[in-house]
Amino acid sequence: MRIPTTIAGSLPKPAWLAQTEKLWPEWQLAGAELEEAKRDAVELAIAAQARAGIDTVTDGEQSRRHFVHGFLESLEGIDFSKLVRKGIRADRYQADLPTIVGPVRRPQPVHLADARFARSLTERKLKVTIPGPMTIVDTLHDAHYADRKTAAFAFAEIIRAEIEELAAAGVDLVQLDEPSFNVYFDELEDWGVDALDACVRGVACETAVHVCYGYGIKANLDWKASLGEDWDQYAIVLPLLAQSAVTELAIELAGSHVPPEVLANTGDKRVAVGVIDVASDVVETPEDVQATLEKALKYVPPARLVASTNCGMAPMKRSIAYRKLAALGAGTHLAAPV
Repeated sequence: MRIPTTIAGSLPKPAWLAQTEKLWPEWQLAGAELEEAKRDAVELAIAAQARAGIDTVTDGEQSRRHFVHGFLESLEGIDFSKLVRKGIRADRYQADLPTIVGPVRRPQPVHLADARFARSLTERKLKVTIPGPMTIVDTLHDAHYADRKTAAFAFAEIIRAEIEELAAAGVDLVQLDEPSFNVYFDELEDWGVDALDACVRGVACETAVHVCYGYGIKANLDWKASLGEDWDQYAIVLPLLAQSAVTELAIELAGSHVPPEVLANTGDKRVAVGVIDVASDVVETPEDVQATLEKALKYVPPARLVASTNCGMAPMKRSIAYRKLAALGAGTHLAAPV
């Protein structure tokens, strides 16, 4: 058996569905035509993953404009007409953020219909991605709770209810995306892991947390350039997450300055290691994927290893992303078998 494969979550949207190579793209259609186009794009995304040999697939987040706001748009207590421009991820870049105006509430499931549709398209393992509570509060302007911890636990309650319904619909794994964990270390230790656990404890599917260095956009590339030769953030993050209730830790490794020895801090968790660099248009060869996996195998036994992408590929050129998918699938056949 080879090392199993997955992707972090998102794939680029077709030009007929949304603006391309943008983190917050505008839809090209509206109404019933938009809904049909989203479903068409999901079918293409799942088919592309199947062709590439991806074992645990996602819907490519084709139905969401943005990985955080796509979840929040269905919640009460958040006003998208009250946008406030402010820095996020410790002021790494500016974004127009909707405002929390009252107690947040989930009047109905958010991604359940999308998950059921994706489930109907494939017999492969299905993963659904949801933003984690710390990253949610970091991507909003809070005019109600006035406390990040309080707001995060309010969202954790909503996320847990969502995960329970996704699990009942046949979703195999729900991944919480927490890029903020790589930035706010004091909050991660103080309440971040507890908020993460509040999302997943007792749910009937496997769970993961994804912590990376961000999409391949200029603000993230500039930040990475400032980090020096050794990116030691995971040395802080991974020992804390090893004590969490999630099944899997998903992290970045390819094309980065992450010291592979930090993987020894993952405890007994399954580890989805990024072997595809989403911050570069250079398409990896299968041998490149093999080499990254073999670095990881020095610290993580093969039975706990998964091959993945570093992060989502939403802002990438679609043709490049699909070629990278193919390299991901092919490269695992060259690495040491499970």
